[in-house]
Order: sequence, then structure tokens, then C-alpha cells
Amino acid sequence: MNVRIEVNGEGRETAAATILALIEELKLDPRKVAVELNLEIVPRSLHATTPVSDGDKIELVQFVGGG
Repeated sequence: MNVRIEVNGEGRETAAATILALIEELKLDPRKVAVELNLEIVPRSLHATTPVSDGDKIELVQFVGGG
């Protein structure tokens, strides 16, 4: 079942049931992503158990190394 969410300001549909599944669907490295769900930071330890629900607003920030 797909849900309608907003990721980084853009609407999208996803079948992802959890934050971790969404990160993997977007082909991001889960070790390098910070997540805000409906204005609340989600600790990395909870990504696998935090559900994605219809209408959620999610901000994903990917850390990039460099110098």
C-alpha cells in the first residue's frame, strides 16, 4: 500500500513502511543520513522501527565527506 508523503519539500508516493525502508528506497547510505520526521529528529537507532504514514513531512540530510 502506497502512502503520500513529502520528502525534502517534494511530494511523493512510497510503499516504504519505515524510515529505513524509505532511505533504502532512495538509495541513500543509512549510516550517513539524518532524519527529521514532522519536525522531530529521529535517532538512527529508531530508523528501522519508525513508521512512515500518509501525510508525513520528512527531511533527509545526507552527510558528505570532503576537504
